[in-house]
Amino acid sequence: MTQRTQLVSQVDTEIAEFLASREPILAAIAGELAAFTNFSRYLLSGGKRFRARFCIAGWRSISTSLDPERERAVVTLAAALEVFHAAALVHDDIIDNSDTRRGMPAAHIRFADVHAQAGFAGSAHSFGRASAILHGDLLLGWSDELVDSALDLLADRQSARSTRAEFNRMRTEVTAGQYLDILEENAWPTVSDSDTISRAQRVMTFKSAKYSVEAPLALGALIGGGSATQVDSLRRFGLPLGLAFQLRDDVLGVFGDAVVTGKPTGDDLREGKRTVLVAFARQGMDDAQRAAFDHSLGRTDLDEAAISDLQKQIESSGALESAERSISTYTAEALEALRLARLEPAAASELEQLARLLTDRSA
Repeated sequence: MTQRTQLVSQVDTEIAEFLASREPILAAIAGELAAFTNFSRYLLSGGKRFRARFCIAGWRSISTSLDPERERAVVTLAAALEVFHAAALVHDDIIDNSDTRRGMPAAHIRFADVHAQAGFAGSAHSFGRASAILHGDLLLGWSDELVDSALDLLADRQSARSTRAEFNRMRTEVTAGQYLDILEENAWPTVSDSDTISRAQRVMTFKSAKYSVEAPLALGALIGGGSATQVDSLRRFGLPLGLAFQLRDDVLGVFGDAVVTGKPTGDDLREGKRTVLVAFARQGMDDAQRAAFDHSLGRTDLDEAAISDLQKQIESSGALESAERSISTYTAEALEALRLARLEPAAASELEQLARLLTDRSA
């Protein structure tokens, strides 16, 4: 087992131990609150741990010496990123009215099922959404507790302050990016066609790309005591890779196999997501085609035939080809930045492997 694999395994242990430590706190308040830890365990038991991996890789890229204090701190910080990501998923599924996550019921559906099975009064749907909002809020608070625990392990207070500032900025950017995503799904009729791609790229950057790759890398380097030059070199690698990652997600959200992605095929089309892929498609259509496409996009009652038709429209517009070309360009930019970063060979090789995994994945 490599050191990286060992550390990712330690992140899993850290998350499990943290949730176990919060269980008696909730139980002391009310037995019914067990749903919060039970659903948190479910949500945090899956996933590819990309953010944790990049955080650990960021630390390893600037540190070749064994420092138990820093190692424990980076594991706890990586766990905080995974809990933060879980919170974002809970809230994102509510906003997008998405009922599944990794092929299983989303948090708001699980809470609605609690209502239905118990025979409560009122609307199971409303209960599920309200409960899941609180679940996401609780996970956000727990992620912050883990960040504090990580920073308390450091004797180097400057590293602690820099790491905290980076985490706070990441949290602000993700929230802002989420709002911009909602804005685009509603404001698009008022936006000039010439601006749709740049606005979709803005959403992609702040909602996903920065917090998926760039921020975890920077956080790992900062908690390891990395210099401004070292952190900047990782950012130059991380941002284009994060953009490639999100574009790959956009493609999978339209064309991906439900068995592989854990989401219904074409779910992004039913949700009306105004992604870069959609912006590319609209750019490649004439006025009549664009009007017909806009009329169908975002309809929750789209059946398999309608999804297939929209997929064909996107592909015939040249959007899929443009997206794949952009993924290749972003990936090449990231790998060139990695080459110029002059990292230790082992660290550079690890980051290149993660880059390939992120952009060549089938899920």
